[in-house]
Amino acid sequence: MREVKIPISDEAIRELKVGDPVSLTGIMITGRDTVHKWMIETFIKKTRPPQGDDLEVYEALKPILNGGIIYHCGPVVSGLDTKQYKFVAAGPTTSIREEPYQADVMKHFNVKGVIGKGGMGAKTLKGCQEVPGVYFHAIGGAATFIAQSVEKVLGVYKYDFGVPEAIWVWLLYKSPRPR
Repeated sequence: MREVKIPISDEAIRELKVGDPVSLTGIMITGRDTVHKWMIETFIKKTRPPQGDDLEVYEALKPILNGGIIYHCGPVVSGLDTKQYKFVAAGPTTSIREEPYQADVMKHFNVKGVIGKGGMGAKTLKGCQEVPGVYFHAIGGAATFIAQSVEKVLGVYKYDFGVPEAIWVWLLYKSPRPR
Protein backbone atom coordinates (compact mmCIF):
# COMPACT_ATOMS: atom_id res chain seq x y z
CA MET A 1 0.00 0.00 0.00
CA ARG A 2 1.30 3.42 -0.97
CA GLU A 3 1.33 6.00 1.85
CA VAL A 4 0.24 9.47 0.79
CA LYS A 5 0.61 12.50 3.06
CA ILE A 6 -1.71 15.47 2.83
CA PRO A 7 -0.91 18.10 1.58
CA ILE A 8 0.04 16.12 -1.49
CA SER A 9 2.95 17.20 -3.67
CA ASP A 10 2.86 17.20 -7.46
CA GLU A 11 5.61 14.56 -7.37
CA ALA A 12 3.49 12.25 -5.19
CA ILE A 13 0.56 12.65 -7.61
CA ARG A 14 2.74 11.78 -10.59
CA GLU A 15 4.08 8.66 -8.85
CA LEU A 16 0.59 7.19 -8.40
CA LYS A 17 -0.62 4.58 -10.85
CA VAL A 18 -4.22 3.68 -11.64
CA GLY A 19 -5.37 1.02 -9.19
CA ASP A 20 -2.75 1.77 -6.51
CA PRO A 21 -4.18 1.17 -3.05
CA VAL A 22 -3.33 4.16 -0.88
CA SER A 23 -3.20 5.04 2.79
CA LEU A 24 -3.86 8.72 3.56
CA THR A 25 -2.53 10.79 6.45
CA GLY A 26 -3.39 14.44 6.99
CA ILE A 27 -6.22 16.94 7.14
CA MET A 28 -9.05 16.93 4.62
CA ILE A 29 -12.58 18.23 4.21
CA THR A 30 -15.93 16.87 3.15
CA GLY A 31 -17.76 18.58 0.33
CA ARG A 32 -20.95 17.71 -1.48
CA ASP A 33 -23.27 19.49 -3.90
CA THR A 34 -24.10 22.52 -1.75
CA VAL A 35 -20.45 23.17 -0.87
CA HIS A 36 -19.22 22.92 -4.45
CA LYS A 37 -22.00 25.17 -5.76
CA TRP A 38 -21.31 27.69 -2.97
CA MET A 39 -17.56 27.73 -3.80
CA ILE A 40 -18.23 28.25 -7.51
CA GLU A 41 -20.89 30.94 -7.13
CA THR A 42 -19.19 32.87 -4.32
CA PHE A 43 -15.46 32.66 -5.04
CA ILE A 44 -14.80 31.36 -8.54
CA LYS A 45 -17.50 32.72 -10.88
CA LYS A 46 -18.58 35.33 -8.31
CA THR A 47 -22.24 35.25 -9.35
CA ARG A 48 -23.32 35.80 -5.72
CA PRO A 49 -21.70 38.16 -3.23
CA PRO A 50 -20.13 36.72 -0.08
CA GLN A 51 -22.55 36.69 2.85
CA GLY A 52 -22.21 36.22 6.60
CA ASP A 53 -19.02 34.27 7.38
CA ASP A 54 -18.26 33.36 3.73
CA LEU A 55 -14.97 35.29 3.55
CA GLU A 56 -13.78 33.95 6.90
CA VAL A 57 -14.55 30.38 5.79
CA TYR A 58 -12.83 30.97 2.45
CA GLU A 59 -9.65 32.16 4.18
CA ALA A 60 -9.74 29.17 6.55
CA LEU A 61 -10.21 26.69 3.69
CA LYS A 62 -7.49 28.01 1.37
CA PRO A 63 -4.53 26.50 3.29
CA ILE A 64 -6.41 23.23 3.92
CA LEU A 65 -7.31 22.82 0.25
CA ASN A 66 -3.92 23.88 -1.15
CA GLY A 67 -2.50 20.43 -1.90
CA GLY A 68 -5.46 18.94 -0.07
CA ILE A 69 -8.34 16.54 -0.60
CA ILE A 70 -12.10 16.93 -0.81
CA TYR A 71 -14.06 13.84 0.18
CA HIS A 72 -17.51 13.56 -1.41
CA CYS A 73 -19.25 12.51 1.78
CA GLY A 74 -22.19 13.45 3.96
CA PRO A 75 -21.09 11.99 7.29
CA VAL A 76 -23.31 10.85 10.11
CA VAL A 77 -21.99 12.79 13.10
CA SER A 78 -22.48 12.33 16.83
CA GLY A 79 -21.77 14.96 19.48
CA LEU A 80 -23.69 17.72 17.72
CA ASP A 81 -25.13 19.04 20.98
CA THR A 82 -21.74 19.19 22.76
CA LYS A 83 -19.58 20.04 19.73
CA GLN A 84 -17.47 16.97 20.57
CA TYR A 85 -17.90 15.74 17.01
CA LYS A 86 -17.29 12.15 16.01
CA PHE A 87 -18.03 10.50 12.68
CA VAL A 88 -20.33 7.51 13.10
CA ALA A 89 -20.44 6.79 9.37
CA ALA A 90 -18.48 8.42 6.55
CA GLY A 91 -19.31 6.64 3.32
CA PRO A 92 -18.65 8.14 -0.09
CA THR A 93 -21.30 9.95 -2.08
CA THR A 94 -21.71 9.57 -5.84
CA SER A 95 -19.05 11.83 -7.32
CA ILE A 96 -20.53 12.48 -10.75
CA ARG A 97 -22.92 14.98 -9.14
CA GLU A 98 -19.90 17.27 -8.61
CA GLU A 99 -18.80 17.03 -12.25
CA PRO A 100 -20.07 20.53 -13.19
CA TYR A 101 -17.94 22.07 -10.41
CA GLN A 102 -15.00 19.84 -9.48
CA ALA A 103 -12.36 20.87 -12.03
CA ASP A 104 -12.89 24.58 -11.35
CA VAL A 105 -12.71 24.02 -7.58
CA MET A 106 -9.53 21.95 -7.99
CA LYS A 107 -7.85 24.64 -10.09
CA HIS A 108 -8.92 27.57 -7.90
CA PHE A 109 -7.82 26.01 -4.60
CA ASN A 110 -5.02 23.72 -5.94
CA VAL A 111 -6.90 20.65 -4.67
CA LYS A 112 -4.78 17.56 -5.36
CA GLY A 113 -7.27 14.83 -4.57
CA VAL A 114 -10.94 14.01 -4.67
CA ILE A 115 -12.43 10.96 -2.98
CA GLY A 116 -15.83 9.54 -3.83
CA LYS A 117 -17.57 6.67 -5.53
CA GLY A 118 -18.61 5.95 -9.07
CA GLY A 119 -15.96 8.02 -10.84
CA MET A 120 -16.13 11.41 -12.52
CA GLY A 121 -16.29 12.73 -16.07
CA ALA A 122 -14.11 14.28 -18.75
CA LYS A 123 -14.13 17.80 -17.24
CA THR A 124 -12.72 16.55 -13.93
CA LEU A 125 -10.18 14.35 -15.74
CA LYS A 126 -8.93 17.44 -17.58
CA GLY A 127 -8.80 19.32 -14.25
CA CYS A 128 -6.77 16.48 -12.71
CA GLN A 129 -4.33 16.63 -15.61
CA GLU A 130 -3.91 20.39 -15.29
CA VAL A 131 -3.57 20.76 -11.49
CA PRO A 132 -2.20 17.86 -11.30
CA GLY A 133 -4.64 15.91 -9.17
CA VAL A 134 -6.12 12.47 -8.67
CA TYR A 135 -9.48 10.82 -8.08
CA PHE A 136 -9.45 8.25 -5.29
CA HIS A 137 -12.25 5.71 -5.41
CA ALA A 138 -13.68 4.87 -1.98
CA ILE A 139 -15.64 1.71 -1.40
CA GLY A 140 -19.38 2.15 -1.01
CA GLY A 141 -20.83 0.25 1.95
CA ALA A 142 -17.75 0.85 4.10
CA ALA A 143 -19.10 3.94 5.89
CA THR A 144 -18.51 2.75 9.46
CA PHE A 145 -15.07 1.34 8.60
CA ILE A 146 -14.03 4.65 7.06
CA ALA A 147 -15.40 6.56 10.07
CA GLN A 148 -13.27 4.42 12.39
CA SER A 149 -10.12 5.63 10.66
CA VAL A 150 -10.88 9.28 11.43
CA GLU A 151 -8.37 10.36 14.05
CA LYS A 152 -10.25 13.53 14.98
CA VAL A 153 -12.94 15.87 13.68
CA LEU A 154 -11.26 19.27 13.86
CA GLY A 155 -14.26 21.45 13.11
CA VAL A 156 -17.13 22.33 10.84
CA TYR A 157 -17.88 25.24 8.51
CA LYS A 158 -21.18 26.18 6.90
CA TYR A 159 -23.15 24.18 9.45
CA ASP A 160 -26.19 26.09 8.20
CA PHE A 161 -26.03 23.93 5.04
CA GLY A 162 -27.09 20.97 7.23
CA VAL A 163 -24.99 18.18 8.76
CA PRO A 164 -24.48 16.12 5.56
CA GLU A 165 -23.82 19.19 3.38
CA ALA A 166 -21.59 21.11 5.82
CA ILE A 167 -17.82 21.34 5.40
CA TRP A 168 -16.30 18.96 7.95
CA VAL A 169 -12.56 19.28 8.61
CA TRP A 170 -10.94 16.11 9.91
CA LEU A 171 -7.61 14.44 10.56
CA LEU A 172 -6.78 11.01 9.16
CA TYR A 173 -3.88 8.79 10.09
CA LYS A 174 -3.05 5.99 7.66
CA SER A 175 -6.65 5.73 6.51
CA PRO A 176 -8.32 3.42 5.80
CA ARG A 177 -7.56 1.40 8.91
CA PRO A 178 -9.69 0.13 11.76
CA ARG A 179 -9.12 1.59 15.21
